[in-house]
Amino acid sequence: LLTRFLSQVGHEPLPPTIGRNVLGRKVLYLPGFFTYARHIVEVDGKRGLFRGLTPRLISSTLSTITRGSVKKAFPLEDMEHVSNKDDVKTSLRKVVRETSHEMMMQCVSRLVSHPLHVISMRCMVQFIGREVKYSGVFSAIGRIFKEEGILGFFVGLVPHILGDVIFLWCCNLLAHFINTYAVDDNFSQASVIRSYTKFVMGIAVSMLTYPFLLVGDLMAVNNCGLRAGLPPYAPAFASWIHCWRYLSAQGQLFRGSSLLFRRAPIPAASFPID
Repeated sequence: LLTRFLSQVGHEPLPPTIGRNVLGRKVLYLPGFFTYARHIVEVDGKRGLFRGLTPRLISSTLSTITRGSVKKAFPLEDMEHVSNKDDVKTSLRKVVRETSHEMMMQCVSRLVSHPLHVISMRCMVQFIGREVKYSGVFSAIGRIFKEEGILGFFVGLVPHILGDVIFLWCCNLLAHFINTYAVDDNFSQASVIRSYTKFVMGIAVSMLTYPFLLVGDLMAVNNCGLRAGLPPYAPAFASWIHCWRYLSAQGQLFRGSSLLFRRAPIPAASFPID
């Protein structure tokens, strides 16, 4: 978790190495997950890998509890499984209802758990500047409230929620249309294929919505008094849209999305080819 977030922020303490892509051209590769993790252990010890873990666990717990509570408070009426093309309208209506219900649960749980997510991100990013401003959950809550007010707990919330909503609708609708029009009910393995469609669509859509996650995490630490969120290390963004436009202009909207084969943001053509 820490290695991914530091790469999202753009902290690259280790030099890239020259490698070759599938076409045999020379490219620069940034250190992968394990190399980065070893560096963190060398600097901080093994405990350094678990920076921000406590607020992260609390955030995940709150999210799970909230989803369960919302589900009980607003139960979704069961509908019979529909897959035949003759019942497309009924099936689509079922998907829309289920997705709307899931979206409500996700938005509420994100709203409740986001303050702890912000604290977790700030605890982790202190690795860069060797700061100790956020040293515990309760002290962090008091500091954010004192310096930024209530809104300080919800920086980066909007892109996270937008990413969640877009992910849910795209994933569920794509899976529905593929299962309806591309998978024939007469095929013996139709039920098996349908059971994996949503999973595969989730992987594909998560890649497309990754920029929302990146922008949300960057906004959580931007201009908060820590070195990694201040100039000259990082611009002070006026809004998450400003952050998005900056990353887009730099070609960095997918920064940190890969943990193993991470190409440096330098075109391969700038290196001599043997």
